[in-house]
Amino acid sequence: MGFRARIEERPTLRRTYQVGVALLGGLVLAAGVIMIPYPGPGWLVVFAGLAILSTEFIWARRVLDYARGKYDAWTDWLGRQSLLVRLVVLTLTGLVVVATLYLLNAFYLVATVVGLEHWTWLQSPFFA
Repeated sequence: MGFRARIEERPTLRRTYQVGVALLGGLVLAAGVIMIPYPGPGWLVVFAGLAILSTEFIWARRVLDYARGKYDAWTDWLGRQSLLVRLVVLTLTGLVVVATLYLLNAFYLVATVVGLEHWTWLQSPFFA
C-alpha cells in the first residue's frame, strides 16, 4: 500500500496532511512573491509553492497553469521588444528593488555596519 493510500484511509491524517501541505505551500509561495523583484529564483519559488499546493488543492493547479501561461506570455513579449523597452523594464524592476530595500531599512543597516550611522536619510520611515 502506498503512502497516499495510507493517508486517504484515515480522515484525521488526511486533514492533517492537507493542513501541512497548505502551510508549507503557502510559506513557499509567500517567499517567492517577496523574491520576485529581486535577482534570483523568485518566479521559480512561486511556481514551486503553487506546485506544492496543487498536490492537494485543485484551485492551486488552475492558478499554477494560469500563472505559467501568463509568465510565458510575458517573457515571450519582452523577448520581442526593443532594447530600449527591455532597459525600461529592467530600470523599473531595479527601482522596485531599491524602494523595497529602503523601506525594509537595509541601506541604513549597512550604513551603521560601516560606521555611517549619521546618514539618517538612509533610514526607512518604518524604522525611524
